Amino acid sequence: MAAQGLSLVIISFNEVDNLSRCIGSVGDLADEVLVVDSFSTDGTQELARQLGATVIERPFEGHREQKQWAIGQAQYDWVLSLDADEALDSDLRKSIKKVKANYHSDGYYMNRLNRLNGQWIRYGAWYPDRKMRLFHRDKYQMGGRNPHDRFDPQPGATTENLTGDILHYTNDDLGSRVETQNKFSTLAAQSYYEAGKRGSLWRVWIKPKARFLVEYLWKGGWRDGFHGYYIAKTSAQYVFWREAKLLDLCRKEQL
Repeated sequence: MAAQGLSLVIISFNEVDNLSRCIGSVGDLADEVLVVDSFSTDGTQELARQLGATVIERPFEGHREQKQWAIGQAQYDWVLSLDADEALDSDLRKSIKKVKANYHSDGYYMNRLNRLNGQWIRYGAWYPDRKMRLFHRDKYQMGGRNPHDRFDPQPGATTENLTGDILHYTNDDLGSRVETQNKFSTLAAQSYYEAGKRGSLWRVWIKPKARFLVEYLWKGGWRDGFHGYYIAKTSAQYVFWREAKLLDLCRKEQL
């Protein structure tokens, strides 16, 4: 079977520091590069065009909604969805090149290796952090809750695992992770509330403790040293904020 066209799809907002690395890591694997941008002010759109991408402006309505809309605008049915702060390592690039020549499945999972404060995190909840990012767009469905989107195979779709890693250049310093967690916990609480979930003091108390124990002890986050402890601790803090904010939304509803 002849190779089918592949669209690299990226959503962006002020990603001028990341975009070259992301698109460059994919290289000629992509027959189209599509960037859906939420009105960046740092030159992201100009850089994307210089790198050969098609740029579409669209207001940001949520991670899930933005990515699903962007995939629908792609030229080709086969889609590689990456965040702007992600890149393919050489092994994953070779794996994608191989399957692109003859797709045997409807979707392909790959591991994601995350970096925090200059250190690659290889244990705990952050690795292997498996994601389906290469798929036929007629064979996937959006999963997860904002801001944590997920691509899931449709019932009956076939999947495989690919060798290699997505390199995720997440927070460059420890403080920025706290800022991110605070922001994302607000979005998550709103998403839970709109889905009909209701908060409680029990959830505020027990869920953060459970998250820390799972990430640090059961999943082995301790093996990443201080960074492993920091990730588990801030993950627990994220859950505390999410549950507290959800409870606050529910209480305001009753006023």
